Amino acid sequence: MEQNVFDIHRFDEYKEDNRREVKAAEGGLPSNLWDTYSAMANTYGGVIICGVRERNDGSWFTTGMKDISKIKKNFWNQANDQHKVSINLLDEERDLEVYEINDDVILVIYVPVADRSNKPVFINGDMYKGSFKRTNEGDYHCTHDEVQAMLRDQSRQTMDMKVLENLEISVLDKETINGYRAWFNNEHEGNAWTKLSDEEFLERIGAASDDTKDRRMHPTCAGLLMFGPEYKITREYPNYFLDYQAHMVPSVRWTDRLQSQSPDWSGNVFDFFTMVSAKLTRDLEKPFKLKGMVREDETPIHKSVREALVNCIANADFFLSRGIVIDKYPDKIVFRNPGTSIVGKKQMLRGGDSEPRNANIMKMLNLLGFGEHSGNGVPDIFSVWEEAGLSEPVIEEHFGEDGPNKTIVTLPLTTGDLVISEKRPEKTPEKEPDRKAIEIQKRVEQVYALITENPSISRAAISREINISDNQAKLALEVLKDQGIIHREGSDRKGIWVIDKEYSDGTPFDGEK
Repeated sequence: MEQNVFDIHRFDEYKEDNRREVKAAEGGLPSNLWDTYSAMANTYGGVIICGVRERNDGSWFTTGMKDISKIKKNFWNQANDQHKVSINLLDEERDLEVYEINDDVILVIYVPVADRSNKPVFINGDMYKGSFKRTNEGDYHCTHDEVQAMLRDQSRQTMDMKVLENLEISVLDKETINGYRAWFNNEHEGNAWTKLSDEEFLERIGAASDDTKDRRMHPTCAGLLMFGPEYKITREYPNYFLDYQAHMVPSVRWTDRLQSQSPDWSGNVFDFFTMVSAKLTRDLEKPFKLKGMVREDETPIHKSVREALVNCIANADFFLSRGIVIDKYPDKIVFRNPGTSIVGKKQMLRGGDSEPRNANIMKMLNLLGFGEHSGNGVPDIFSVWEEAGLSEPVIEEHFGEDGPNKTIVTLPLTTGDLVISEKRPEKTPEKEPDRKAIEIQKRVEQVYALITENPSISRAAISREINISDNQAKLALEVLKDQGIIHREGSDRKGIWVIDKEYSDGTPFDGEK
């Protein structure tokens, strides 16, 4: 426990907050002391100061606590009684201090954050009625869902590693698997895994396992979330929901939306990640150079936005309601995921300790070159934002105040040199332009940009992205193919678009060859 959360020399400056709580303790140990102990241990830790009251203005005064040695003895008796509290997290020499102030005595109890293997910390032998958490408003009873979430997080083997023996490998979406493997093959050219069968490959990446009673291959929870169709996912995760919304015009509720319950795509995590990462970074200024499927020299801003998206997915508790919600505005991007960080907000900001809630999903995205697995992803984002001169990102954790626990990360885009819309200079025509030809050329450029961002994108998805008809998308693709700029490898449903080498080395395409 960090002792600097309380300094006796600053006593007159303090007021109660989510890390400090005062108890009068005039007649001995207060009855609600263990409620606060449970709440602090299950949240951020803190200090309980006995022998102090709060005035109406929030300032503190001592109460004249009597017989401190009897109170201390009673405290340790209760702390070590599992019928009173589920676990004693305190060290007698380190976590209990007696101070003299204003001719009175106060007892300061330093409560550390419980390790996830010990949560929930609860009282009176009742896990569901005796577990508390803490907000700025004080202690509150955990809901049944919050207790269940802490129980799920206890194991070092994360929930997404669980093998779903009731499902067959065949439930996974073949097209999504092909899209993932196309990215993997480009990232790991020549790797032995690229030659494996789908079943063997899925086992290697943690999406499937035969560690089952029947010794047959079944999907893991991570495999189902990443590659399964939405209607199958919701049978295991009834509250599963993914939602991306763009709010680029103030008078319009949203200008673009992608949500997992839509019938025109798989609704799984991997397809959501590929489509949303492209949408989030499309308007950010970037160089036009490719390395395989990924822009080689994107700015650190682009990589940080994707890092935030990876963190949002990797730390989501898909059993909780409301799901993942990502909102894009002209001046900021807001990531919301159900559940709070396993390591806590403070450790997230400090870095160096990576404990994603969905370690298997994190591994799969890491294999494609996305996400930090060192625990430094969040500090790196803050560093990139500072370097760019942007307003500092904001991380908030909400505990049961207006619904399930959730984490909100806001990336401001309000200052610095970041250009939100990317426009290329227009050529001056030598003669009166053909309006239809200009429109076709514009569509061809838009289609080309989409393909560079997502080589596995389908024609139907292209039509949706730039709001054109299927015939218009088909014509634009034919123009690019006829000019030798792109070609298709694989089938219409399962293949990928490949950029001609003349353009993949960084040569910009402006609609003409």
